[in-house]
Amino acid sequence: MQYKVLGKTGLKVSVIGFGGIPIQRCSKELAKESILRAEELGINFIDTARGYTVSEEYIGSALEGRREKWVIATKSMARDKESMARDLEISQQNLRTEYIDLYQIHNVRTPEELTKVMGVGGAYEALQEAQYKGKIGHIGISTHSLDMLNQILETGKFSSIMVAYNIVENQGGKAIQRAKELGIGVIAMKPMAGGGIDDARLALRYIMQNDAVTTAIPGMGSIKEVEENAAVVNDISRLTKEELAKIELINKELGSHFCRRCGYCTPCPEGIDIPTMFLLSGYKERYSLGAWSEERYKSQSARAIHCTECGACETKCPYDLPIRTMLKSVRKTFAE
Repeated sequence: MQYKVLGKTGLKVSVIGFGGIPIQRCSKELAKESILRAEELGINFIDTARGYTVSEEYIGSALEGRREKWVIATKSMARDKESMARDLEISQQNLRTEYIDLYQIHNVRTPEELTKVMGVGGAYEALQEAQYKGKIGHIGISTHSLDMLNQILETGKFSSIMVAYNIVENQGGKAIQRAKELGIGVIAMKPMAGGGIDDARLALRYIMQNDAVTTAIPGMGSIKEVEENAAVVNDISRLTKEELAKIELINKELGSHFCRRCGYCTPCPEGIDIPTMFLLSGYKERYSLGAWSEERYKSQSARAIHCTECGACETKCPYDLPIRTMLKSVRKTFAE
């Protein structure tokens, strides 16, 4: 296994980390077996979130008695101080640890959200206090928006940034390089484009070519996936002509119907969070997280079924996606 230092944190993390979304669909026993196998193969960075149902609990159970071998990261959608402090306490209980290496503010999507998070009584304030008390080591943040990524980087307030980066979602390349210049660790989420890319080896090799990425966190739900992903670090050679040709093909085929979650299509006149519609649909179709994605989908006040097909979103999409047609597919996925 290879390791890099996560920005200025001093945390030495494996270049392939353990993404904690898929273990929601596992048994606790299988989750533990997968995590321990990852440890044997040198993986030492694991990421989860308060919103991933049993993921934190499974990880906490698996790492009990071996906490010192891992760099643990989790995150919360809380935006205010009180809610964040409460979520942090729950995370500590679930993960069975008094100290979390990296606590992240989860999926900040708009300037208004960032202002709330960073303001008086905001979530960031709770994490600063927790850091002072020794409950967490470092503060990170995640976003799917390129505009927000650029804005977040310039705040100078975060030790790491988690961003979608893969063969199809590579629009953040310049921002990732900027993060490196600023000494901010980069965690590449969705390395398989949310399950859209079948060739895991190629997907991870593509990411590893970018020296500004600290670690990639493919979701892992089995020992087989752990072993396949960990093995990629043994091949750090430059991409071959054949691989580059396949990457171009993936971009051509998947890119024409793949949402990069840039958010330019919003706001929708009907209030539909369009990128989230596609994200949740992908979780159900490609990650086999039916119940979890269904619950999150139904919690949305405006869903794909509320689309009036006005087409305003398509005129703003920089990738010319057939959004109206794609939303119809989302309706089929969730049977509404």
